[in-house]
Amino acid sequence: MSDRRSLSEPGELNPEVAHNARVWNYWLGGKDHYPADREVGDRVFRMFPDIVHVARADRAFLGRAVRHLAGEMGIRQFLDIGTGLPTVDNTHEVAQRLGPESRIVYVDNDPLVLVHARALLTGSPQGATDYIDADARDTGTILKAAAQTLDFDRPVAIMLLGILNFILDTDEARGIVRRLVDAVPSGSYLVLTHPTLELGGEANAEAMRFWNEHATPPITARSGEEVAGFLDGLELLEPGMVSCSRWRPEPADIGGAPAEVAQFGAVGRKP
Repeated sequence: MSDRRSLSEPGELNPEVAHNARVWNYWLGGKDHYPADREVGDRVFRMFPDIVHVARADRAFLGRAVRHLAGEMGIRQFLDIGTGLPTVDNTHEVAQRLGPESRIVYVDNDPLVLVHARALLTGSPQGATDYIDADARDTGTILKAAAQTLDFDRPVAIMLLGILNFILDTDEARGIVRRLVDAVPSGSYLVLTHPTLELGGEANAEAMRFWNEHATPPITARSGEEVAGFLDGLELLEPGMVSCSRWRPEPADIGGAPAEVAQFGAVGRKP
């Protein structure tokens, strides 16, 4: 579409073109979306009804991963890139419940997320939260700005949930991950989710084509092998790279294994 901008271009709020952050918010049951977002969201849902389960499973994975890292591993610093619109149990809320002194930096380049940044910056008085308006590709800007809040001599959990799928070139996406992981010390973590046409997601191919013709930014799915490449050199926490719904599900959720969704999830530790 002629009015689609790339991820690296300055963000301007355009309610006439569906945008991922707002459509995702719609699927999660939020209220920060426009008619264009709902129309595209509904069309994608009709093509691939499991997309709502993917969105909710991805959000639940975030909560479980942050709880594990903050609670059991003692991580007190989080760099959340591709934040999206605030919903329930944002990264800082989960982390600061377990460690009130936790420090969280959010990064996004969507103008509507920027409007809501104040909601993301309301954290515990003992800790700190910050928001950086930057593109995921601009790792230099992100790391420089984040260093005002985070101590890169201490472990950091880098959160890349559903963001690398907007970097269409796999080598470029790998470079982003490598630069971020190289900037943090041993004992840091990478938390990652990524859509796939595997795990029952084959029907999503048509929906993704529709998305790329009618919404922004464009998206790509990747195979398990490609997603695993982002985690090279890291020690994967059990159960490894799996459907994000099946990564350490809550005991209350286990009445049998949770249904798979077409979204890989993994947490890796930097040795």
